[in-house]
Amino acid sequence: MAKEKKARKEEERLPLKKRIVRELVSWGWVVVAFLLIHGTMVQARVIPSESMVDTLLVGDHLLVSRFGYDAEVPFTGLHMKLWRDPHRGQVVVFRAPLPGSPDYVKRVIGVPGDRLEIKRGVVWVNARPLAEPYRHTPPNPRDTLGAITVPPESYFVMGDNRDNSQDSRYWGFVKRDKIKGKAFLIYWSWDGDRHWLRWWRLAHYIP
Repeated sequence: MAKEKKARKEEERLPLKKRIVRELVSWGWVVVAFLLIHGTMVQARVIPSESMVDTLLVGDHLLVSRFGYDAEVPFTGLHMKLWRDPHRGQVVVFRAPLPGSPDYVKRVIGVPGDRLEIKRGVVWVNARPLAEPYRHTPPNPRDTLGAITVPPESYFVMGDNRDNSQDSRYWGFVKRDKIKGKAFLIYWSWDGDRHWLRWWRLAHYIP
């Protein structure tokens, strides 16, 4: 009790401005924690397919950052833009283009205004071959796409495992408002075939 009284008196002696700032900081952390838990800033996803091998494996559990994307403010119906638009090379999560399917995870290959073409499996962006160190398979000579231009508010996405990925080559562009966030961390990885934890993939950052 004596310690509580002493702490209360010390608090009362603080200038009003400092007390207000302290309260705002305290409540600020409460709000941030609430937003994280609610999924406004960070969401969790599980990889169900092999379309992003070797970057992502079946059974990887991801954290998806919504910083830089349109996030819904809980209980208000309002949306806020926190940072910036997706850029080429990012691994993003978006609403599936096919009804009834879970969210998709793919890599952004083309952004608005880019002119894309696929020649014998090699992706060309704005008349230059795209360096793709993340690719799981070598270019497939049968993989061809005529020149296209990415329209405004749209993105061209592909899986890293090109021969086993349903992506923009088949169903077209992803609209900006369908993208939910950027995958940035593997926090858990379970190998369902061998029934063991892939411990070496834990806390793996996805650039």
